[in-house]
Amino acid sequence: MMIKLFLGLEWKSFVRSASFGKSLGIKILLGFLAIYFMAVFLIMGIALFPALKKIFPDEDPFLMVNGFLFYWILGDLLMRFFFQKLPVMHVKPLLVLPIKRHKIVNYVLGKSVVSFFNFLPFFAIIPFGVTLILNDYPLYSVVFWMLALALTVFIINFFNFIVENYLAEKELSFLPVVLLVGLFFAMDYFDIVSFRVFVSKAYLTIYDQPYYNLVLVVVLMALYVLNGKLLTEKLFLDSGLKSEIKEVRTSNLNWTKNFGGIAPFMQMDLKLIWRNKRSKSSVWIVLMGLLYGLFFYPNPRFQDLTSFYVFVGVFSTGIFLINFGQFIPAWDSSYYKLLMSQNIKYKQYLESKFTLMALSVVILFVLGIPYVYFGWKVLLAHFAAAIYNVGVNSHVILYGGSFNRKKIDLSQKAAFNYQGTGAVQWLIGIPLMLLPMGIFALFNALIGFEIASLVLILSGIVGIVFHEKLMQHITRRYLNSKYKMIDAFGQDN
Repeated sequence: MMIKLFLGLEWKSFVRSASFGKSLGIKILLGFLAIYFMAVFLIMGIALFPALKKIFPDEDPFLMVNGFLFYWILGDLLMRFFFQKLPVMHVKPLLVLPIKRHKIVNYVLGKSVVSFFNFLPFFAIIPFGVTLILNDYPLYSVVFWMLALALTVFIINFFNFIVENYLAEKELSFLPVVLLVGLFFAMDYFDIVSFRVFVSKAYLTIYDQPYYNLVLVVVLMALYVLNGKLLTEKLFLDSGLKSEIKEVRTSNLNWTKNFGGIAPFMQMDLKLIWRNKRSKSSVWIVLMGLLYGLFFYPNPRFQDLTSFYVFVGVFSTGIFLINFGQFIPAWDSSYYKLLMSQNIKYKQYLESKFTLMALSVVILFVLGIPYVYFGWKVLLAHFAAAIYNVGVNSHVILYGGSFNRKKIDLSQKAAFNYQGTGAVQWLIGIPLMLLPMGIFALFNALIGFEIASLVLILSGIVGIVFHEKLMQHITRRYLNSKYKMIDAFGQDN
């Protein structure tokens, strides 16, 4: 009965959400991706045994698969840490009701068991196990070996949540995990400690003596209990109310006064970016965008792919515009209702966002001028991309922001945080990246590199010339969506 109640509450929360339509669209897209990955794993599970037998006729495919289980475990841990989050339900309203905490905790942990990350490996494990049985491997041993892999999947599931619990509040929380996984891999690769052989022997031991599965069962139960304890400790009404005391150092933002009426909004945005974990990632990721070209330009294979220069240019000069702009106005969602109750000019509010993004494009282009070392065409493509970013992409991303309906918790960790991401963020990538690449590639193929660059520059200049007209239209769009946003940002996504 309690599980039925929880499922009913979550279903109502989903269908009554202001972002229901967009969430449904994303879920349909993710459904197609899920079907694709299930098909890939199924084909791999069916074809793995005969393929290994054909390529390595003198080797036992079962032993070879056991030899790679260590790498599977490392890869699964890494992927889960970046992409799998503990299923949540909004429990604070339930805490004032006569519902025992352990029932809420058990429901959340039980919900994690049916995660797609746990479901997917079985599309490879079961077909491979059936193939082993059909090839005269002992039925009893193979079944318990498959059971060991299933237990391992759930152990990784609950272990990941413990790691997430301890690292969630830390800056660059992914670094310890990446470094630790890298350390294990390096120690095995350089034969310092042969983890691969150890893991292989462990599963072969279970294959020969199935009762060792009890060890995995004990580990799984211990991790489940530990997860339950950690969740129960946080399951209080006043959880998170006490904030960490810090010394706040204010920066000198007097230079923003040169921008007139939009200065207060620019100051608010700059303080928001620098003082919060999630928004601060927009600054750190700028470095990655600035150095993005170094992944391609030194490679001789990309020297003749001049159409690709614009992709790097748009990304390199527009990394802040893309990363920060796609969540406008969700950055202000926690106090959006208060902001809209003030006597402010909405156009100035949006102009401050535009100015901040345009300044970032100019600064990143100037910092990227040393790319001329790889040829004058690279610098010309970056210049054309920068003008296009200011004149076109900045307006496109501002207009796309009027469809945002998902709030953002600024206190959450920055790395690999997908909160606030909806259909808008997926669809906006088409005009932002693919359109300039398509225009450039077309004119580059038909006429030449210089004319293609000129077309992008002229497109950006047209956007700059008609900036006022475009901003009036964008502002009207935001004003029409104002109360929908207030309602949506007041909900838990």
